[in-house]
Amino acid sequence: MVNVLTELKYLFKRFVLIANVLPGLLGFIMAARYYNRSFEDIWVDFILFLVGSAVLVAGALTLNNWLEADVDKLMERTKQRPSVTGSISLRAILILGISLSLVGQLLLLLINMEVAIFGFIGWYTYVVVYTVWTKRRVTWNTHVGSLSGAVTPMMGWAVIGSVFHPIPLTLFAIMFLWQMPHTYAIAIRKYEDYARSGLKMLPVVRGYQVTIRRTVVYMALLLIIPLFLTGFSNLFYILISLLNLGWLAIGIAGFKAHSIKKWANHLFASSLIYLLVVYLLYIVFLP
Repeated sequence: MVNVLTELKYLFKRFVLIANVLPGLLGFIMAARYYNRSFEDIWVDFILFLVGSAVLVAGALTLNNWLEADVDKLMERTKQRPSVTGSISLRAILILGISLSLVGQLLLLLINMEVAIFGFIGWYTYVVVYTVWTKRRVTWNTHVGSLSGAVTPMMGWAVIGSVFHPIPLTLFAIMFLWQMPHTYAIAIRKYEDYARSGLKMLPVVRGYQVTIRRTVVYMALLLIIPLFLTGFSNLFYILISLLNLGWLAIGIAGFKAHSIKKWANHLFASSLIYLLVVYLLYIVFLP
């Protein structure tokens, strides 16, 4: 049993799974508070969303393992995956990935069509557009991967209300822009792995200086997003602006960093703190 759980942990990329499901749950919580919905009235939809989104993401990640088995064996950070070790056959991984994806999509469809559509958009862009079409060919594959992650808070919000609202739309924009520096930091930290694998990550193809410039641009764009929100208190705008400026300063520090790897470590750690604080600010100051 322990061995099975260990294999599934590698197959589902445990922390990636959590990182994709959690923003959706926070989007759900925000919508429930914003629309004054009692948990007693929406607990069934909550369970369907929690299980459905987790299963759908697990399906997408499993299919990613199957599709990238050849390059995963070249990288230190992925060589323990069952698709590489052979502890689970590639055929079984493919069947599991398809099954989980279908079950997850069905559970989301039981909530409403909007949730299911955004769930499918996230799944399709990650599995097909990102993994199959772009990751091995172009450096802007990161943008596609960011799109799939950015829809998660919109999925959670869509359980309660329409996503055509400034709160979920700005969360989508923040998630999309945030993932670029976050992913670039990972690519720098794992430069040797990506260089061996042949995947078209920006630091490997274009170098560190181009990556730092792009990082700063996306971080600077985050300063604009709060301007599209209305109804929040002045303190919210002050705090999120200070947060954005502080994170931007970390990005700019990369231009004069003595060790790019060390800077990338700081950028990666700060990106996690940044996103957590953003969601806390949204929840605490929700109109």
